Amino acid sequence: MKKLVLTVLALTLAFSMTACGSKEEPTPESTEAPVATEAPAATDAPEATEAPEATEAPEEDANQGAVSGDSLGQTLLGEFKAMDASTDAYTMAETLIGHEMIQFMGGAMEVEPGLLSGFDNYEVTGFEKGAMFGPMMGSIAFVGYIFDLPEGADVDAFVTGLKDNANPGWQICVTADETIVEVSGDKVFFLMSPLTLEQ
Repeated sequence: MKKLVLTVLALTLAFSMTACGSKEEPTPESTEAPVATEAPAATDAPEATEAPEATEAPEEDANQGAVSGDSLGQTLLGEFKAMDASTDAYTMAETLIGHEMIQFMGGAMEVEPGLLSGFDNYEVTGFEKGAMFGPMMGSIAFVGYIFDLPEGADVDAFVTGLKDNANPGWQICVTADETIVEVSGDKVFFLMSPLTLEQ
């Protein structure tokens, strides 16, 4: 059964890489261009509205591990921290992917130690149970994990391994804006995502 799931995921990734060729250039420009074009239009009348837009862009540029307070990642992190720490990783992942800010079809699935999406050739090991949550199609730079670490695990080494080996551009066509790794009890929350899913 696991081989079937992995085969389906591999085929989905292959189809998404083939399909995203035409979207490669419009996707980054479409998220950056509206901010640039909306700012001059707004500056014609009220110059005061220019400042909030200008503060949003630096947060996006400076976000290689740091995140803004209103981002999708920070919202999901807040939800994760609010959950009962005894909840299993899969249930946590299912709850997070069902959040109202998520605007794509997706789900959660259990994962085993080894090569995981978003980490290139790095094998993620050292966890007892894990669950991945994300979109069904690979055209959105979004992947999340909940890892359940065993008692006595080297949490710092595990977190450092995730941070050092995460590849925000793993989707080829699109790149995640933020990478978040947080620990709560024996659970580790990992997320690479856009700042927002709104167009």
